[in-house]
Amino acid sequence: MTDLLTQVADRQAITDQIYRYCRAMDRIDHELGYSIWHEDGTANYGQNYQGSGRGFIDHVCAQHSGLQQHSHQMSNVIITLDGDKAGSESYVTATLRMVRGDKTMQMTVISRYIDTWSRRDGRWALDHRQAVMEMDEMREVAPMKAHDTARRDRTDPSYAVLKG
Repeated sequence: MTDLLTQVADRQAITDQIYRYCRAMDRIDHELGYSIWHEDGTANYGQNYQGSGRGFIDHVCAQHSGLQQHSHQMSNVIITLDGDKAGSESYVTATLRMVRGDKTMQMTVISRYIDTWSRRDGRWALDHRQAVMEMDEMREVAPMKAHDTARRDRTDPSYAVLKG
């Protein structure tokens, strides 16, 4: 029973890290984003970025700061465990909204993250992420109304509830 509980806890810890990545992207939270990777972790997002995990966070937060809104959604998370090592595949849908001239444009990117993880000093974090883009689109949209509650920083209401 202890092995099963450990496996469940390990899977949940990795899944939490996958979800924290989305939150870091959507809130443009560099520190939270850094915590997903080990210090020597790497990221391969193809032509968009190849390098350190920390460098990727800086890169994408800079890109996202020029957008109006964005939302990252994860699904189909599959994790294999091997002691203090793990592999995972997860599907991500990123929806990003921007203004170009007098048009509101929405980009949707559907990808998979192929990740290798390790537990070091009791903490699961990414050793390497390979992003595999499946499809994308850009289209003009007509927003129904302006939304003013969500924040793309630590003033977002979620930080008060989640304590950071």
